Amino acid sequence: MKFDLDGLTVHFPYAAIYPEQHAYMGELKRALDARGHALLEMPTGTGKTAALISLITSYSLSNPSRPLRLLYCTRTVHEMEKTLAELRLLFAHLPSSASRSLLALGLSSRKNLCVHPKASASAARDSVDTACRRLTASWVRDKAASDPESVPLCDFFESFDRAAAAGDLASYMPPGVYTLADLRALGRDRRICPYFLARQMVKYANVVVYSYQYLIDPKVASIVSREMQKECVVVFDEAHNIDNVCIEALSVSIRKQTLEGAERNLRRISQEIDRFKATDANRLRAEYNRLVDGLAQRGNLPISDTWLANPALPDDILKEAVPGNIRRAEHFLAVLRRLVRFLDGRLDTENVENELPVAFVASIHSQAGIDQKMLRFCYDRLHSLMLTLEITDTDEFMHIQTICDFATLIGTYTQGFSIIIEPYDERMPDIRDPVIQLSCHDASLAIQPVFDRFQTVVITSGTLSPIDLYPRLLNFNPVISRSFTMSLTRDCICPMVLTRGSDQLPVSTKFDMRSDPGVVRNYGRLLLEMASSVPDGIVCFFVSYSYMDGIVNSWNEMGILQDIMQHKLVFIETPDVVETTLALDNYRKACDCGRGAIFFSVARGKVAEGIDFDRHYGRLVIMFGVPFQYTLSRILLARLEYLRETFQIKEGDFLTFDALRQAAQCVGRVIRSKADYGMMIFADKRYSRHDKRSKLPGWILSHLHDAHLNLSTDMALHIAREFLRRMAQPYDKTGSGGNKTLLTEEDLQNMAQDAMEM
Repeated sequence: MKFDLDGLTVHFPYAAIYPEQHAYMGELKRALDARGHALLEMPTGTGKTAALISLITSYSLSNPSRPLRLLYCTRTVHEMEKTLAELRLLFAHLPSSASRSLLALGLSSRKNLCVHPKASASAARDSVDTACRRLTASWVRDKAASDPESVPLCDFFESFDRAAAAGDLASYMPPGVYTLADLRALGRDRRICPYFLARQMVKYANVVVYSYQYLIDPKVASIVSREMQKECVVVFDEAHNIDNVCIEALSVSIRKQTLEGAERNLRRISQEIDRFKATDANRLRAEYNRLVDGLAQRGNLPISDTWLANPALPDDILKEAVPGNIRRAEHFLAVLRRLVRFLDGRLDTENVENELPVAFVASIHSQAGIDQKMLRFCYDRLHSLMLTLEITDTDEFMHIQTICDFATLIGTYTQGFSIIIEPYDERMPDIRDPVIQLSCHDASLAIQPVFDRFQTVVITSGTLSPIDLYPRLLNFNPVISRSFTMSLTRDCICPMVLTRGSDQLPVSTKFDMRSDPGVVRNYGRLLLEMASSVPDGIVCFFVSYSYMDGIVNSWNEMGILQDIMQHKLVFIETPDVVETTLALDNYRKACDCGRGAIFFSVARGKVAEGIDFDRHYGRLVIMFGVPFQYTLSRILLARLEYLRETFQIKEGDFLTFDALRQAAQCVGRVIRSKADYGMMIFADKRYSRHDKRSKLPGWILSHLHDAHLNLSTDMALHIAREFLRRMAQPYDKTGSGGNKTLLTEEDLQNMAQDAMEM
């Protein structure tokens, strides 16, 4: 359909539109007009992706002289593929003149795009990267030119290089939508490397779909997203955890194994330096001269030689000369050895230590003789040296890269970080496992360059409540900040707060109650009663793996698990990705064949973040407890202190906000469209408190009636049966009168006319 929105012609790929999609597009257009950032919460299953890409593509088409480019960031490859499928549908509904000129593609790692038979066979991502470099590095290709018989090359990359040199890449990728599978198929058919082709064509694409890391992690962003112009709209989808993604991008952990690996790496680099001194000393001399001029003088490297860029350095520092005492390769190695020895000494501690970067850098200077400027240049100096020494096995050098990453971050930032040294994990005090953790507390450090660089950044998700906390956490000022509700013709969502069992004993996962046999039994009876009454699939979320293991064992000993399995099969998420994938497949088979199944999962796990339990795969989701973070974690305590002092965010407010967004994310898995229906049970007495409950998203709260707030197991069972009986009745999918939930083109024209008359 095609409709007018405040003077903008919007192309939409479906015959009807939800009212909240229409309102969402209106707010998005206002943000684009104002050239500012937006924070939008939209319920799950209401077509957020279709609304976003339709509005931004239409906005770009309406202004051909200054077309906007869309950078759509997702968390997983699965979400990337879904977004590209929506784009394909949209492009099919655009006027032929427009669709013939638009290019949209997905970009992922070599592991997901490589088509070389040997390189792509490796299981790990780093191994695929290394196998690729062995076949494509500039020095490998130089050797192959003189000795083609003994040095293997990648034919796919060679044809890419020839096409790039001839300026002929566009002929390999005509306008259209390219998913990762399409890129691999194109690579095999045309015998060209899909990874490097996508990397180059990103510069010319109208829509690019890729991972958060490609914009937020400075090591990746400065390579992949360097060419992006200011006239880009950046969308972070499912961005409720964006502050955690930013913090992880700038945090580093160093253990004994890291330091042992770094020492091995340094011995190998030393051998390579000796070999080059004997065979090609001029290369080392040329590198020294280049470093005198500054790191930026390295020039444009061949695309196959680029490596993870510096985690922190701004451009003006890159123009400085590298400090004289790390210009010579052997001097730089000596500095790294001293740094590794210093860190090794700091790991030999019996007490927990917490230092700020300034104090830590001062102790490095006094004990190892390495100053702040040398630390700041470590990462780029290592990169330069590895290129000079023609090292292709970069995955083997991950340990020394981690050390240099750590050094550069502490040499660059003085605030927003803590260095925490722990001799053992508090949960396993008998096992000595010392770790130095450089922990970033300020999410705005990683995302600030994105806000500064692009004219509009849209942060959107189904669970952004309370929405006013995100501008403080990320330190930005959105021009539009809005939360939408779901328009429904029937109450297809049924949230409940269960506070006690049938025996009237309160239930909770509070630390002092969680192992109480009465609580464990009541949780088990709740699941058993629901398994006997609710058809098809039930999903259960627990607060942690250890709690899930403990309670499942207790249910087994009490005989509750055997009773549950009389009604449904039970599948469990584990930390192993392959096992969990297999469990999910079998869970779906059990639901499909009518046997019914229960899936045990963990809040903050892979399933809670990315798997949909739509239709009969999820008729009920039970959240056992409130998924607070481990509150004795030293890293969390340091972050809470920083948030309190810097942003005036109270510890309790942040912990509750974080726990409730995770709980909302878990229960939101059950509703993936308006035709779907499902129940949500928040099984913990703490959810009945207003200060906890009020932080749930508005679209859940609007269906949480007072009568569903303080339930026992038998009351919840009665409500569930009534709800399922109601959902079995036929209903009007489009709504009627003033409560229409599907708007046609004619409805939108009438709305516009009414607005003009008013």
